[in-house]
Amino acid sequence: MIDTLLLPFQFAFMQQALVIAALVALPMGLISPYLVLKGWSLMGDAISHAVLPGVVLAYVIGLPLGAGAFAAGMMCALAVGYLKENSRVKEDTVMGVVFSGMFGLGIVLFAMVESELHLLHVLFGDMLGVTWADVAETGLIATVAVGFVLLLRRDLLLHAFDAQHARAIGLPVRFYHYGLLGVLALTIVGALKAVGIIMAIAMLIAPGAIAFLLTRRFGPMLAVSTTVAVVCAIVGVYLSFFIDSAPAPTIVVLMSAVFVGVFAYSRLAPAENGAVET
Repeated sequence: MIDTLLLPFQFAFMQQALVIAALVALPMGLISPYLVLKGWSLMGDAISHAVLPGVVLAYVIGLPLGAGAFAAGMMCALAVGYLKENSRVKEDTVMGVVFSGMFGLGIVLFAMVESELHLLHVLFGDMLGVTWADVAETGLIATVAVGFVLLLRRDLLLHAFDAQHARAIGLPVRFYHYGLLGVLALTIVGALKAVGIIMAIAMLIAPGAIAFLLTRRFGPMLAVSTTVAVVCAIVGVYLSFFIDSAPAPTIVVLMSAVFVGVFAYSRLAPAENGAVET
């Protein structure tokens, strides 16, 4: 029995998958509450889809795929900001137009270019095919993203709750706005090889949504979100070995099941619901 339970840890590909899953989940769990509180769930969706043309162009030019993905993600964020400020169209509508347009461009470019890239791996990841070099790259990205959020968490929190008040007391609101977008794009780049651009959306949003239902204080919300993200990632990879499933979708299904369970619990304990407190 014990030998069977420990069997996944005997394979190098499973060891790499477990480590990179935790490294991907850690910054996502930290960023997720900010996205939920700011109503930026669609922004995560937009940037994750928008990186596809950057990946294809980086492959053609011979640059690292992560560099192309990050450039495309930031281009999407800047385009959304510019269109929002210079048109009457609402932000969610602008995001829908921009990310769908860039995603469509990525599909067209992918079809036109002969490459060794596998589209399904770009969309859904290839966690069982990563190398220790990929793990190291993801670890570096996770360190930068986690460091940014932890060092500036109080100012980011004020910016998320009340940007006008943050501007009135002299905080560089534009820096925090685009800084958070940059870290969001960087986190998606870090998740690209492991979970792909589609599964990354759920991992960005579900932990914060679960934590939002469980606590009204932001500090515990960060802790719960991060814990949920990391635990679900590790358990999802572990379970995928026994049920013969792809790790990334298994992680997302597990997070969804946790969300449904927490939602049911929150309905039985309505006193815990309410606005988040600092």
